[in-house]
Amino acid sequence: MTASSAVASSPSPSGAGRDEGTAAPEAGESSVAETDEPQAPAEPEETSRPEQPEEPGQQTDQPGAEGHDDPASIDVVVNKARPLEPADYSPADLRSPNVTTGPGGAGAQLREAAATAAEEMFAAAATEGVGMTIVSGFRSYDTQVSTYQHWVNVNGKAGADEVSARPGYSEHQTGLALDIGDSSGACNLSACFADTAAGSWAAQNAHRFGFVVRYQPGQQDITGYSPEPWHLRFIGKADAVDMYNSGAKALETYYGLPAAPDYL
Repeated sequence: MTASSAVASSPSPSGAGRDEGTAAPEAGESSVAETDEPQAPAEPEETSRPEQPEEPGQQTDQPGAEGHDDPASIDVVVNKARPLEPADYSPADLRSPNVTTGPGGAGAQLREAAATAAEEMFAAAATEGVGMTIVSGFRSYDTQVSTYQHWVNVNGKAGADEVSARPGYSEHQTGLALDIGDSSGACNLSACFADTAAGSWAAQNAHRFGFVVRYQPGQQDITGYSPEPWHLRFIGKADAVDMYNSGAKALETYYGLPAAPDYL
């Protein structure tokens, strides 16, 4: 994640930015052996118990406010009120996706599932004549320390908090977020990226591959950050498509979580 054009510009470090049961068995027929001995009365057949309703929080096929705090889960939600635990978490399955890189994107890594989805997304965009690049991917805790400090130096702490996540609070640290650019280089990491071919295509199609535009216009009071049309977050195809179709504009809204406009 990086600052939009509305933030004071300054050369940033490489990759700098916010970025951030089973059916009961049938009763068998019982038979009694023929004998001259008196027989004990047959025990009554067991009847299946009525199904018990699920307790709140047991359903796993629908989004809900429970969970979303395991950094290894693709539905983890990281924001100013939900830091990563542990703070220095690092995914074990990082790899570099085989996609075109833009400035600062060389060597960018994502988690395996996100990297595969990114490759599919970039290929689909290319078949439609849209050139897309990766500008940033995974950022470690230590890298985020220097990234955040850069924006503090440029904009002050309050200004930095609008455009850059503090260490331990960045989506980039999950390995599930990437910043994309347009192959023309126009408006990379700027608000006008939304109007580029890559930005427009991603907004309309990223969900098909499991990504959502994480920081959308009008959502700053919920997400805590100014809009970033270039910042995509992988949450899996099922949730991404459902969120897109639902009209929800923020993960907090979709998953039923509290807004996080400020650090606690």
